[in-house]
Amino acid sequence: MLGTILIIVLILMLIGALPTWGHSRSWGYYPSGGLGLILVIIIVLVLLGRI
Repeated sequence: MLGTILIIVLILMLIGALPTWGHSRSWGYYPSGGLGLILVIIIVLVLLGRI
């Protein structure tokens, strides 16, 4: 249950950090790349049953 909530929250954060939006255009790809990496790690941990 906690893993599913974490994945949903990280996906929403990843969408909000995409550089196509006006408020984040100057940030580049660093926030979305970092959040994407965290999302991949969380998905792997959920699939392995660690969370």
